[in-house]
Amino acid sequence: MFRKMKVVLVTSALVAVAALASAPSALAEERTCRATLGAITVDNLRVPSGATCTLNRTRVKGTVKVERGATLRASGIRVKGNVQAEGARFVRVASSTVGGSIQIVQGGGSRVARNVVKGDVQYFENRGSITITRNRINGNLQCKENVSAPTGGRNIVQGNKEDQCRRL
Repeated sequence: MFRKMKVVLVTSALVAVAALASAPSALAEERTCRATLGAITVDNLRVPSGATCTLNRTRVKGTVKVERGATLRASGIRVKGNVQAEGARFVRVASSTVGGSIQIVQGGGSRVARNVVKGDVQYFENRGSITITRNRINGNLQCKENVSAPTGGRNIVQGNKEDQCRRL
């Protein structure tokens, strides 16, 4: 009986050690951007409240988050995850590839042009000028409750064009 219990405990300990050894050694790091970043690779990127971030050919392995009152100007970037902005002053994404979605909520102005977006492009409750033009969107193009209806066109959308964006 004692020997069987010892074997079970040793086996359990070995399984636990193997699980820990195969786990990632560190969580993805978040880079804060308050200036200009060029052709570098980062895990996740955050534009803090009130800051302005310019990205040129930057690669992001995770998500780009744009906080309240912040500005993002991105050109030629590659993002595996999403571009998310809540309460941002201005967001521009041009000539870029986004593996997830672009979501802009309760912000100011925005321009999304000449991108490939694997997920959705969503604009909800914004109060500035919005232009959405010449994008290839694998998901849906959704625009609701924006004070000025978005303008643009020539978007290729695999899913649905909805509400304020149905003619874009």
